[in-house]
Amino acid sequence: MAQLVTDQTHVYHPGRIVPTSGIYRCAGGDGNHVFESTDVKGHRFPPLPAGCSGSGWVLERAAGHR
Repeated sequence: MAQLVTDQTHVYHPGRIVPTSGIYRCAGGDGNHVFESTDVKGHRFPPLPAGCSGSGWVLERAAGHR
């Protein structure tokens, strides 16, 4: 079951270890596009996509585990 959790106050930088599995959104953008990445706890955050003007990723929705 998925747990809805958002933490848009903490920015995770590319190359850092993912603390919580879930969907992360680029902290920035051009206003017309949303850049998202599904990341797994313990893996590293990917580079920011072209078009993302932010400095990292913010947690949009955590993946819940039973």
